[in-house]
Amino acid sequence: MGRRELREHIFKLLFFTEFHDAEEMEQQLSIYFEDLGDVEEKNQEYIEGKYQMILEKETEIDASIDQIAEGWKTTRMGKVDLTILRLAVYEMKFDEEIPVGVAINEAVELAKKFGGDDSPAFVNGILAKLAL
Repeated sequence: MGRRELREHIFKLLFFTEFHDAEEMEQQLSIYFEDLGDVEEKNQEYIEGKYQMILEKETEIDASIDQIAEGWKTTRMGKVDLTILRLAVYEMKFDEEIPVGVAINEAVELAKKFGGDDSPAFVNGILAKLAL
């Protein structure tokens, strides 16, 4: 499984978190990986590990987004865009393995695939400001 595919699975799990209580997420994770079928253990560990790390930093990540997003607070953002931003901001600020440009590009690609018409430009604009 490539990094792009791993990132997409992390995005989906983070998105599920918006609709399920924390207590439910353990079961949701099990169901998610069961539905995926034959996933290598190292890939599942990578996905779950990064997912957990992003959740642990969510308050700090949201504060960074709120500082940069002029006229937008995380509480007003669409859930898809916010989830993509959280993943990208985590990668930009806390994941030394991923270059900032790659994190931004991958976030824009997720926005094209899962977001609305304005999502790619919105995500790119916020992340470009954060990168300065």
